[in-house]
Amino acid sequence: MLTWLILIPFIGGLLSWQAERFGNKAPRWIALFSMFALFACTLQLWLKHDYSLANLSAGQSVWAEELQVNWIPRFGISFHLALDGLSILMLLLTAFLGVLAVICSWSEVQRKVGFFHLNLLWILGAVAGVFLALDLFLFFFFWEMMLIPMFFLISLWGHKSVEGNSRVGAATKFFIYTQSSGLLLLLAIIGLVFVHYMQTNVLTFDYAALRNTQMSEGMEMILMLGFFIAFAVKFPIVPFHSWLPDAHSQAPTAGSVDLAGILLKTAAYGMLRFAIPFFPHASQEIAPIAMWLGVVGIIYGAFVAYAQDDIKRLIAYTSISHMGFVLIGIYSFNQIAMQGVVVQMLAHGVSAAGLFIISGQLYERLKTRDLNKMGGLSARMTGIPPIAMFFAAASLGLPGLGNFVGEFLILVGTFKVNQTITLFATSGLVLGAVYSLIMVQRSIHGAPQSTEQLPGINARELTMMASLILIMVWLGLYPQPVLDTSAAVMSSIEQIITASQSIPVAQ
Repeated sequence: MLTWLILIPFIGGLLSWQAERFGNKAPRWIALFSMFALFACTLQLWLKHDYSLANLSAGQSVWAEELQVNWIPRFGISFHLALDGLSILMLLLTAFLGVLAVICSWSEVQRKVGFFHLNLLWILGAVAGVFLALDLFLFFFFWEMMLIPMFFLISLWGHKSVEGNSRVGAATKFFIYTQSSGLLLLLAIIGLVFVHYMQTNVLTFDYAALRNTQMSEGMEMILMLGFFIAFAVKFPIVPFHSWLPDAHSQAPTAGSVDLAGILLKTAAYGMLRFAIPFFPHASQEIAPIAMWLGVVGIIYGAFVAYAQDDIKRLIAYTSISHMGFVLIGIYSFNQIAMQGVVVQMLAHGVSAAGLFIISGQLYERLKTRDLNKMGGLSARMTGIPPIAMFFAAASLGLPGLGNFVGEFLILVGTFKVNQTITLFATSGLVLGAVYSLIMVQRSIHGAPQSTEQLPGINARELTMMASLILIMVWLGLYPQPVLDTSAAVMSSIEQIITASQSIPVAQ
């Protein structure tokens, strides 16, 4: 089943590409069927196992499912996949947003439809691989595989030039940033493998073996920084963030949904799965800096979002602000905050996807993303304005919706660790209300720019938005299933940190 979670998007993408010769409808339906199949498989795996009662042994939760096959035994590389509570929640988000990415591009993408869906589904297949891989070579393989399809999505189907920024320029910037950080990650992985080899005379890229590597304080810090900076670029943490607004503003709607909803989460996943368990001492050393970087991201993202005229750039900067909470929660090493991180990642993935889909719907009708050319839309169209207000409310952290639960748990957990950081981070809730309400005011309310009536929401769009709204409300009112699923993994990370405090660093 774990292999199929990766194969379904890859096979579906290839079939969509080849089906283009039969017209534009065939690729869309094949892609949609593939994504529904992936979602059904992940849902079945979630319901099949009881992640909340996973036994904890040696600071690591027992894998619910695992597959290991020799791949390149000469270098200790295996095809090693495993699933636990954190993986399954990220896979559910990936599959669900994959379905929406296909549906929201149904009328937007009209040329090279087969090749578009090939790239879209291959991104999702690579992301599934990232969330399942337990061999570091395999993890890096999938990590890099995400980049090429996203580059094509932005450069071939992106929006036309806005304010001097071209889609090819945005795609190239995205590629250079993420490829450079990927090379840093590769160097750190190879360094860790060689340190382990020097100790044991065993060449391996296996997760469990490398977890037990002993290293000096200086070496641990150098290798940890390699992992941390690579994940920081994809996160994105200020000051490594400048690729994100350009990529979002030029990407097609489906690309933005994948980018904000899924790709940014791979970085947070990498920190929780690899950076902290491999380098617990160095992670504790850098934790205060990482948390302050999270605070900077929250405040900076919110202030810059407030100043944007392009609605997609505004939403992109809100992503930087929201991901700042995730960074603070991860490096608080507090189980409550880290469970809040999981809820926040799911809630932000859904709310950001909703906002980007709405901006795509507005662009289809208005042919502009400039907030100065909107205004008064509530009088000119039906359906979309109230839904836009709902997702703006979700983004500002309204109680009863998913973002509130995530941010509340992160702040409660972090307060036990560092009150000053919590105080500054809380300002993000106020600033979030400012940019969300400004966005609503400038686009939906005020004097209409024109008296021309615009098409209202159609059945396809309404189905998408209704599913997103239901999940946001469910996460806000009853997050217990998510908390139960993630509890064992987050407890194991907390145990790793606690155990490392009693073990001195190797000299």
